[in-house]
Amino acid sequence: MNVRNCRNCGSIFNYVSGPVTCPSCREKLEEKFQEVKEYIRGNKGAGIAEVAEACEVDPGQIRQWLREERLELSAESAIQLACESCGKAIRSGKFCEKCNANMTRNLQDILNAGKKTPPKPAKNSSDSAKMRFLK
Repeated sequence: MNVRNCRNCGSIFNYVSGPVTCPSCREKLEEKFQEVKEYIRGNKGAGIAEVAEACEVDPGQIRQWLREERLELSAESAIQLACESCGKAIRSGKFCEKCNANMTRNLQDILNAGKKTPPKPAKNSSDSAKMRFLK
């Protein structure tokens, strides 16, 4: 059994996985998330500071939800995120589509390089079209 203290309220709880917050704090945070989501839907041009003040949420928490792709900015939103690789403006997540595709391709190349294909036996050109008989 893994017992820990909640990072938010300090209470002791049985930790399973994920962020080190108790179920009560996690539930409160989820309620705040739903409130922020509804506020953004109703006020499409609102910035992070405005949303944070209206919903009484830390601006860093809103940025975290955007990076985790739980929230996505509309095209006309005043909030701008930058790709962590190239700096291009994105609506949610950490990377733009191009950088994400490049990283995926690079990872696939690394994984495929680790797989060794068995060597093919060399073909003898004189044996390819002949029949063989046992005596």
